[in-house]
Amino acid sequence: MTLQEHLSNKTAPKRMLALDGGGIRGALSLGYLQRIENILRKQNGNDKNFRLSDYFDLIGGTSTGSIIASCLAIGMSVDEIKNMYMDLGAQIFAKKYKWWKIFQIDDLIKAAYNEKPLEEQLQKVFGDITLGDADRIKTGLCIVAKRADTNSVWPLINHPGGRYYNSADGMNKDIPLWKAVRASSAAPSYFLPQIIDVGGGLSQAAFVDGGVSMHNNASMQLLMVATLQGFPFKWKWGADNLLLVSVGTGMSRWKEIPENVKKNNILKWAQQLPDMFMQDASWNNQILLQWFSNSPTAWEIDGEIGKLENDYIGNVKKDGGLLTYLRYNTWLDADTLNPLMNKTYTQKEIDGLVEMSNADSRFELYDIGSKCAAKEVKDEHFADTFKL
Repeated sequence: MTLQEHLSNKTAPKRMLALDGGGIRGALSLGYLQRIENILRKQNGNDKNFRLSDYFDLIGGTSTGSIIASCLAIGMSVDEIKNMYMDLGAQIFAKKYKWWKIFQIDDLIKAAYNEKPLEEQLQKVFGDITLGDADRIKTGLCIVAKRADTNSVWPLINHPGGRYYNSADGMNKDIPLWKAVRASSAAPSYFLPQIIDVGGGLSQAAFVDGGVSMHNNASMQLLMVATLQGFPFKWKWGADNLLLVSVGTGMSRWKEIPENVKKNNILKWAQQLPDMFMQDASWNNQILLQWFSNSPTAWEIDGEIGKLENDYIGNVKKDGGLLTYLRYNTWLDADTLNPLMNKTYTQKEIDGLVEMSNADSRFELYDIGSKCAAKEVKDEHFADTFKL
């Protein structure tokens, strides 16, 4: 399908795919996505040319999720992305700044990793494609980044009707796709910020990782882009009208001894805060989306509100909720992984899987995602309502 075909007929059922950030843990997402692609390809006659860009009308993501989302949007298969991603991960997290390179001392203070391998690989994948390239971007695309100089979240979209797509206030259509993805992936302390011309040569903006916001889990941002009147999509609400599929990158489970928490020093808190904030934001998105829907993949939130089985906004008995929502993710802890992978994990090994820059874990993370997907992602989740 083409971008125009996806964006036309606003009253037809629409399908969205949202991909979380999480560094190299994006390999876990790919395990889920391979299962989703297999199910949908089978649903569409086992056409070997079928791609997720044919099915989803809007694909978006944050950080590593934006890399995968953009690859899907230009028509790559999950297998093609997997091969690229494994090579990409090995390169971008291999070259830290060296303490003895005095001429790089300013960059060393600002970021742990040299951004050049990341930029080179993104340019290799996306070439000269721009955000406004309707011939090569085959479906709606939303790249979630954070503009650091104004402290505002920027959903960079490729819809020609967007407020900042092509106007005196912004020329987002001319942004190279690789730069948009690099901006969304510029995790503070990992990589330097990305400077992008957003005003036809007249205005510069400094971007950092979209995960430094409420949208490391990009689901709510995509839903807002799809339905709020300020955006050009303006898709219709309803369980038979909107499908939102959300894929995570795995989660660490917090089990701290209170006395040990009390002993945390400033450095320890600094290391923990990003994960704490990202998990809080993701769970908040999860609560809202389960509140909006009657999801067959609902998660247990906590002991008080459970899965929100009886808490829905909208008349669920009548119309099924405000949308159809599917969330796929897994815990990265011993209780989950030991039976899943048929091995006994040490805490050190689990910490290695959780660490977002540990490229050595990428193949195992993919296998974890694949095994989880085999159990969690079911054919019936993709109802006839949303068939092509």
